[in-house]
Amino acid sequence: MRLTRRGLVTLTVSLPMVGCDASPAAADPWTIRMGVANLPGRLNPIYATDALSSRINRLLYRALTDFDQTLRPVPDLARWQQLDSLSWQFELIDRPRFPDGQRVSAQDVAATYRHLLHPATGSPLRGSLAHIRQVVALSAHRVRFRLQRPDPLFPERLNIGILPARLLAQGHDFDAQPFGCGPCRFAHRDAQQVTLRRPDGVSLQFVRVKDPLVQVLKLRKGELDLVQGGLSPELVNYCAHRPELRVAWHRGTNFAYLGFNFRDAALRQLPVRRAIAHGVDREAIVRAFFHGHAQLAGSLLAPTHWAALSDWRGYEYDPERARMLLHQAGFKRLRLSYKTSANPLRLRLAAVYQDMLQDCGIDLEIQSFDWGTFYGDIKQGRFQLYSLAWVGVKSPDIFQYVFHSSMTPPAGANRGRYRDAQVDRLIEAALQAPTEAQQRKLYHALQRRLAETVAVVPLWYEDQYAVMRQGLQGYRLYADGRYDGLLSATKGSP
Repeated sequence: MRLTRRGLVTLTVSLPMVGCDASPAAADPWTIRMGVANLPGRLNPIYATDALSSRINRLLYRALTDFDQTLRPVPDLARWQQLDSLSWQFELIDRPRFPDGQRVSAQDVAATYRHLLHPATGSPLRGSLAHIRQVVALSAHRVRFRLQRPDPLFPERLNIGILPARLLAQGHDFDAQPFGCGPCRFAHRDAQQVTLRRPDGVSLQFVRVKDPLVQVLKLRKGELDLVQGGLSPELVNYCAHRPELRVAWHRGTNFAYLGFNFRDAALRQLPVRRAIAHGVDREAIVRAFFHGHAQLAGSLLAPTHWAALSDWRGYEYDPERARMLLHQAGFKRLRLSYKTSANPLRLRLAAVYQDMLQDCGIDLEIQSFDWGTFYGDIKQGRFQLYSLAWVGVKSPDIFQYVFHSSMTPPAGANRGRYRDAQVDRLIEAALQAPTEAQQRKLYHALQRRLAETVAVVPLWYEDQYAVMRQGLQGYRLYADGRYDGLLSATKGSP
């Protein structure tokens, strides 16, 4: 690996020679194996916040609501009716069975949300639902929510997997033994893989393979059937030229960003944050790393979202202005630490940020850790700078969860401890606005304020891709990276 003058990384892929003979697993039509860098952190939907856990939980559990292609809420298990400004009633229109044969009921819905809302449960999802005053099952089919304040976006929040009331009462460990009414059933978990089973008997195995290079080798040998994301652009290009493999692409909505610790004396200064925003050449990175398979981002919401701020794409690259802003803040040079995961692509991006910011007077110390340690540090606020991506963003209530001053962990995901009274007011007003037009106007003002204060540095929306063996058919990609394509994928004719 070498750095060019602009800090962009070039890499030549050289893989060990492997034979063309596929393993017996490649021909097994009853098993589909997906390579993942880490196993899911939580298989209990009321605790899951990382992308992998959320994607796998979606196969195990179902929720009251889902989202359509315009990212507006639609019924999943239930349709809804607003009774008055503080009351919502949901009626189950589908009652799938749990693994023990019992059908989902309104009692299960009520028990799930009561459990989530109990402070002792410690759910990270509680913050955005804390305004629920009461949940009552009216019958086997109907459940009523009573709120403390009006919330026109309330149906969008109820996309959390439903758990059986009887097991919640018994203190069942859903992480160890998931028990949902989703399209798949939990089969097995160990240190190397998680296995689910589809209704047709096909096993879906999520196999832990940390090294992206090894993932590609296992794909070539037939020990894996697909990998979605996590590979370097060079590895993806290499796979696209292998006859036994193919690459599929889809526009993505996952929002990559640089985050700040606002308790840090330097980073709480607006000129410093703006200097960092102007010091990263995002366009050059997108060209060199992603070969056009990414769009520059200005906000959490992708351009296709109904509440997106379409006329803002983030700060332009301007190293001279960055240096001026740094001097304005009183720094000739500034030393900062940057935390990232040990993923090779993320490390290479870190090296690029380091090189670019050095030209602006910022010396970046890169600290890389395994995913669990890295993510734990970010949630605990043990960082100065870091980079992550918000995956599967659909509802604009994400702004409350991420930026409201009351949402610092564990209540929410304001990991940088960002505080701005105007942002709080705009969030609260948008949450109570009665019409979509009013909500859109307020969310636009909110996004402009977040940009003005540089709450984070928006980077880009990376496209989704999957590398598959030629024998895998019917796998569909989605903009948010969900794994629903595994429900229709086939290998031959089982």
